[in-house]
Amino acid sequence: MTALHAALVVLVLASAIRYLTGHGFGDRGPWVLIGAVVLLGTYAAYRVLPSRVWLALLVLEWCALVFLAPSFAWCAVPLSFVALRILSFRPACLVVAGMVVVTVVQWTRMTDRLDPTIVLGPVCIAVLAVSAYRALERDALARQALLDDLHAAQGDLADAQHQAGVMAERARLSREIHDSVAQGLSSINLLLQAAEREWDDRPAAAREHAAQAAATARDGLEEARRVVRDLAPAELAAGLPEALRKSCERLAAHSDVDVRVQVHGTPVTLDSEVETALLRTARGALANVLEHAQAQSAVVTLTYHPDAVVLDVVDNGRGLPRSHAKIDSDRGHGLAGIRERLRQLGGTLVLESEPGDGTALAASIPLRTPPEPR
Repeated sequence: MTALHAALVVLVLASAIRYLTGHGFGDRGPWVLIGAVVLLGTYAAYRVLPSRVWLALLVLEWCALVFLAPSFAWCAVPLSFVALRILSFRPACLVVAGMVVVTVVQWTRMTDRLDPTIVLGPVCIAVLAVSAYRALERDALARQALLDDLHAAQGDLADAQHQAGVMAERARLSREIHDSVAQGLSSINLLLQAAEREWDDRPAAAREHAAQAAATARDGLEEARRVVRDLAPAELAAGLPEALRKSCERLAAHSDVDVRVQVHGTPVTLDSEVETALLRTARGALANVLEHAQAQSAVVTLTYHPDAVVLDVVDNGRGLPRSHAKIDSDRGHGLAGIRERLRQLGGTLVLESEPGDGTALAASIPLRTPPEPR
């Protein structure tokens, strides 16, 4: 478009200069200058006027200029491309044909005789311009169709890769469960059946079978915990405090809320279920703060106690409504999910808030066994 604008401006100025150089400021000179300025002003108003109205004004003003000074006929070339861009193909061809007729008539009147070059020249230029634009338009449409097909193929490939990953993970979990939990349960079942058969006649052997079943159950429990641990978020490999910092930084990266993470006490190794629950609780609570609270700052605190681990998320936002029923559905479901996740681990969720005075969320999970320092 820049080249098109520049071409029209240059041709208008060149035509005006040519007329004034050849005819001076005679009776038509002022009108030619006024017409050239009006044509350029109308062309500059393409952002303001409706496109079809703008094109009609340009063509009418160009026709008036051509009748005053036939040298302005060369401006029909950029105007033809403007018509082809704005109108559909057939109406644009009619406009171009009309400009060709005006050009031929004026040039014929100027020479006072019918010159074949005067007729064929504008016609050939118009045909070449229309044909070139049509070819470029078809190439652009074909290229856009190829790009659309490429994007669709990339989407299909991503879906197929995702589905393949899901199926591979399902197959892996199926093998893990079959090779560990299922086989352990089968062994326990056989041992208990053997103990039941020998309970009266051979009590010592029955107790031996029961002891083996208990040992197998303990091994199966450890194996099940290992499978669950493998399903925990990958960032927990660096420890809960570091995973908490990275998650909070990632969530707050595109927000104006100042988020700080604090860790109190000595970090200890927790069960993967506990670490996963605390990390997801922090994510959910902080996402609520960033989306709903209209806060300027938030503090996420992880505290290790001898018998429990506590996660606090405090913000200085607008707070929650006094009536829990007034909480919007998304946020309500988020809090319900957090509470249910903690309840399954024996934990609790405490929420304190006043309208306009921020919100404090405290999630606590008891430690059933003394943890080992990390």
